[in-house]
Amino acid sequence: MAQLTLKNIGKSFDGTDVIRDTSLDVKDGELVCLLGPSGSGKSTILRMVGGFETPDRGSILIDGQDVTRIPPEKRPTGMVFQSHALWSHMSVAENIAFGLKLRRMPRRDIQAKVAEALELVGLADYGKRRVWQLSGGQQQRVAIARALVLEPKILLLDEPFASLDQHLREHLREELRDIQRRLGITTLFVTHGQDEALALADRIVVLQGGEIEQVASPDHMYRAPETRFVAGFIGSMNFLACDMRGGRSDHPLFQISAPVNDGPVELAIRPEAITVAPDANASSRVHRTTDYGTHILVDIELEDGTRLKAMCPPSTRLATGEPVGLKASHVAVFRGTEKLADVTPSDTREIEHV
Repeated sequence: MAQLTLKNIGKSFDGTDVIRDTSLDVKDGELVCLLGPSGSGKSTILRMVGGFETPDRGSILIDGQDVTRIPPEKRPTGMVFQSHALWSHMSVAENIAFGLKLRRMPRRDIQAKVAEALELVGLADYGKRRVWQLSGGQQQRVAIARALVLEPKILLLDEPFASLDQHLREHLREELRDIQRRLGITTLFVTHGQDEALALADRIVVLQGGEIEQVASPDHMYRAPETRFVAGFIGSMNFLACDMRGGRSDHPLFQISAPVNDGPVELAIRPEAITVAPDANASSRVHRTTDYGTHILVDIELEDGTRLKAMCPPSTRLATGEPVGLKASHVAVFRGTEKLADVTPSDTREIEHV
């Protein structure tokens, strides 16, 4: 296990900053996901930790040792690339053994370590096969084994499951999480899939425009986003524009009380925080319902034409065009990029359709 520290690192390409003054601590044995849209800087950070890019400023420390200028092959890191980067002319065992041979390890020791790595990733009987004879998921396991056999202090994964189908991605990420916990290896994982980050991570780092927006556990990140960007990027969120006047919102459906200065705001409400019930006197109407088996997603059209989504129990039966009343169990208030308040029923008597 090892601790990873990024201190005020920055990186520019062709005069454009892609990473800006970023600092991060990853604890011993922790799995941290770097999450963000394309161009947010997550892969650049991973490549700098692995030594494939060099920061223009700042430093990278592993267990307190500055590795900023140390080449990749001399760093205590193991990298798994999205493309697998396996050699098709070699057998599975030869691919895994490649790094150990470069270290001039005795042949008997190499064979023992390769066998152990194959067992770890569930490919104990595949050592003699060629890479092209394997499925995509099996090839990814080989790539992970090749990184782990070097016994790195830090495991780096750059969207390793992006090319796989959804079912296989879910299966392999569960396997990866089990391996990571079993070994206790500190891991930095890049993904653009929020579901993957929520399922895998001890903590998530959300990046936007080369800067960190928020660092938190998956549960906290989902339930308490700190910025407007994170609120809209993690999960599904309804945003409703209104004004605050005298500490109260003027939205016709969700009137809340909050210690917020007068002015325009956005009310942010998760679909699962909205309760929907038939109400003949309501102005909101069901536009569409979608049955996902575990829940019903209800698309609701408000009187002004605005749409919002609510997640309802699978037993919910609502007809298209049916008038419905709405209640919310939690509302976050944003102005610009900043969150101003969180409101729950304990803060105000009703957050409901009036």
